Amino acid sequence: MSTAPLPQSGSTITDDDRQGDRPGGRHPVDVGYLVMGLAFLGLVAIWAVVQSDTVEGDDVRWLLPLPWVLAGAAGLVATTLRGFGVRRRRSAADPDTDR
Repeated sequence: MSTAPLPQSGSTITDDDRQGDRPGGRHPVDVGYLVMGLAFLGLVAIWAVVQSDTVEGDDVRWLLPLPWVLAGAAGLVATTLRGFGVRRRRSAADPDTDR
């Protein structure tokens, strides 16, 4: 059984060490997390509206699909924008490629 040596007390990790070869700018969006997070927030909002008696009875029927539809639309937009950004970066890195 081998053990890794303990780091020296004088060593520090700089921002350059953490970033590595990643380009600067925005980090990639995990679309699945985005969609499920928005759906969860939407369901919590609907629960709050129903609990406050703002909406009651049959009106809840049209409220329940809204978080899923809106979260799905946000996921489509995020996927489209992410694909657009990847294509733009590729064409900027290799100017000889046909668009």
